[in-house]
Amino acid sequence: MLDATNFIKNKEQHPLNVVFQKTLKSSISCTGIGLHTGQNVSMAIIPAEENHGIVFQRTDLKKEDGFIPASWDHIVDTQMSTTIGNVYGARVATIEHLMAALSGCGIDNAVVEINGPEVPVMDGSAEPFVFLIECVGIKELTAPRRAIKIVRDIQVEDENCFINAKPEDSFSISFEIDFEDVFVGRQRLDLQFVNGTFKTDIARARTFGFLDEVNALRKAGLARGGSLENAIVISGNSILNNDGLRYKDEFVRHKILDCVGDLYLAGAPILGRIDAFRSGHALNKKFLKELFQNEHAWSYVDFSEIPSDVFEHTGKTKAPPSVAHI
Repeated sequence: MLDATNFIKNKEQHPLNVVFQKTLKSSISCTGIGLHTGQNVSMAIIPAEENHGIVFQRTDLKKEDGFIPASWDHIVDTQMSTTIGNVYGARVATIEHLMAALSGCGIDNAVVEINGPEVPVMDGSAEPFVFLIECVGIKELTAPRRAIKIVRDIQVEDENCFINAKPEDSFSISFEIDFEDVFVGRQRLDLQFVNGTFKTDIARARTFGFLDEVNALRKAGLARGGSLENAIVISGNSILNNDGLRYKDEFVRHKILDCVGDLYLAGAPILGRIDAFRSGHALNKKFLKELFQNEHAWSYVDFSEIPSDVFEHTGKTKAPPSVAHI
């Protein structure tokens, strides 16, 4: 480990506006229920060294069997959530909300230890995970942060859905949803992710579902842990949650949250303009696969070449339940 003198010297070798990789200052843990499995699970987010990336570790399995990189090429299922896995059959489901929080907080390196097959859903948003990170603080490392810069237009489609990426020096998303359900209907939101946009405009948006689909989902082995405590439930022309909506367009904001989390499986933040229409986890995966198969559509760049407030956040959030420092 570098001492303080070497750390400063290392930084002085880089441009003054360079952005360095980040991890957590210390470990923190939480407990909760899996949205789809209904299982109680304990999870810890642990600091990691530079260039380590985000890695999940199933602690209920043999160490060598439970190691799963948070990478697009480890996605093994996209039905109702994003699930990653490895060749030993280890899986972790519903990682998108946690990945969105790590992305929004600018965390490049961490180990996520978990003793079950699904990330706890908490309140159905990314806000509890942002709170966990803020509880322990963020540590700056010595290696420069890099991003994946879109340099050429790229698009994927699936029936009446699409994602299009265009060159841009920052990260922005235009996302539109279109549901037959009249209460959700058609919603569109255009956001540029600077100056804490993720935390203020996206992190609190919760997952949602329709009451008339609950029985079918549970027969399919899904939504077993879903409740009014961790999801917006829509019934007819109203929602069943007593506290109402957190945003008037919370539905499209949550879809953006999912997209941010899925795209962070690229292994680095993406710089570009994302235009999406009715995209979900499967199409997000398809987009990442197409992106990396098209080597002329992107390039790695240091964050010293772009605004330093991209993916940064500020402020504090309220404490979610079941939080414990390690």
